[in-house]
Amino acid sequence: MAQLLPQLFDETHDAFRATCRAFAEQEIAPHAMSWEEAGAFPRSLYVAAAEAGVLAPTYPEELGGGGGDVLHGVVAGEELQRGGSTGTVVGLGSLSIALPPILALGTGAQIEHFVPPVLAGRHIAALAITEPDTGSDVAAIRTRARRDGDHYVLDGAKTFITSGARADIVTVLARTSDDPHGGLTFFVVPSSTRGFSVSRSLKKTGWWASDTAELHFDAVAVPVDHRLGDEGSGFLALMKNFENERLMLAVNGLALASLSLEHARAYAQERKTFGRPIAKHQVIRHKLARMATQVASCRALTYAVADRMRAGDPVLAEVAMAKNHAAEVAREVCWEAVQIFGGMGYMRETVVERFARDARLLPIGGGTSEIMNELIARYGLGL
Repeated sequence: MAQLLPQLFDETHDAFRATCRAFAEQEIAPHAMSWEEAGAFPRSLYVAAAEAGVLAPTYPEELGGGGGDVLHGVVAGEELQRGGSTGTVVGLGSLSIALPPILALGTGAQIEHFVPPVLAGRHIAALAITEPDTGSDVAAIRTRARRDGDHYVLDGAKTFITSGARADIVTVLARTSDDPHGGLTFFVVPSSTRGFSVSRSLKKTGWWASDTAELHFDAVAVPVDHRLGDEGSGFLALMKNFENERLMLAVNGLALASLSLEHARAYAQERKTFGRPIAKHQVIRHKLARMATQVASCRALTYAVADRMRAGDPVLAEVAMAKNHAAEVAREVCWEAVQIFGGMGYMRETVVERFARDARLLPIGGGTSEIMNELIARYGLGL
């Protein structure tokens, strides 16, 4: 089926798509089931992804990235999912939310110190925002950073942190004053720092191969030169970071739905009932037709928003729309794929079963669908 908006991609994107697809098929797919069941993938995969050029396609070449644009990131998000393990893709991609505050607020020395080892796959980076008592309401963050001479002392807890258990550095949002928004500041905290600990690793409905952790900060002494930007600069940087995270979640939803459609279509042509392939039964054909329509609409919206981001346009409302729509499409299409597979769709060995579980996070992560609707109403509709 012809893609909508094909003019967005040039030959560099096409070549990169082939590279990402090959990496997914050769390096992830053969191990996807075992990594998912184990709840982890090997650290060596970060290095392999970096060497293949698929770990950090949108980061500056001088720092070790691919030097690509937003659409190269979209391509990676789509194609790496072909490996069949969302958890692996998300784990590899935690740098995409952990590093932007460093690049946006950090000094040249901070960037040179923290970023290249992550882009080379030697270090793992995580972002720590959410707390046990605060989710989408970041103004309620309680983790405190108190200045004490040439250090800040951090106390508090973070939860639902992707790559939190294995991270070498954690980009932490902490409170430096009581101002709800103006009192938030980013710090880079090496996981080896005294007082930093992983309280527990969390078991999830989906994304099994990615580690998700609860972190604890007990009088963690962080040098002043690990603070990113001025005190109080964290909130605006976080809002910009959310836009990219929400786009990549939309891409994840698109990938889950598109691949589930591919698997369901292939299965429907092979599986026979009443003497003929189930794809010949009208009820199945119409399911697949609706699934294809949903995927096409999701792709068009997601690509259009990505292109506007590439142009530097404000997309606060639009990226919220893309994320919400992708979450809904992924939920419906992945669910219908399981239905088409029947009993096999309920088996953990079947990729559509895995994708159906993975899709449930999309209306929650990066800001809930309810928060997205509030942003759409406020900034898109002026309500």
